[in-house]
Amino acid sequence: MSDIIWPAGYVPGFTDNYVSNEVIVAGLTAADIWPFLAIPSRWPDYYANAADVQIHDGKGPELGLGDRFFFRTFGFPVPAKVVECVPPVPGQAARIAWHGWAGEVGAPDRLDVHHAWLIEDLSAGRVRILTQETQNGAPARELAAARPNPMINGHQDWLNGLVAAARQAKA
Repeated sequence: MSDIIWPAGYVPGFTDNYVSNEVIVAGLTAADIWPFLAIPSRWPDYYANAADVQIHDGKGPELGLGDRFFFRTFGFPVPAKVVECVPPVPGQAARIAWHGWAGEVGAPDRLDVHHAWLIEDLSAGRVRILTQETQNGAPARELAAARPNPMINGHQDWLNGLVAAARQAKA
């Protein structure tokens, strides 16, 4: 199976927080999942922790490499930039990742994240959806110490909603 490609400064184990969530489900493909992930205006429809989505510079509705966008999540206003975008192609995992941040550079409450997704078709009509995020900054350290872990639970809600939305569209 494929894995996430990490940029310098965001490799798990060397950041202030890291979370990983994954589902493998039958009856869906990477092509079924992709439009619900790559079109962020759809996120609030199936994931309650995403709001106020905007794509900048007249781009969209689907995200592309280099696109800048904004959304609110986990109580943070998050400007973001797409740093990896590989739509589904037979025989290759689909990938999308963004760098997001909250706060001013150098501020004590600054948060920087790398949020990556990998969607890959598996044998027997199954699809694997992996989402991993690394974070740096004081808010990341607070999130890492919280129990239950809000990032693990939030991202699992995102995965569950994503799968449900794709299943409903296919029905």
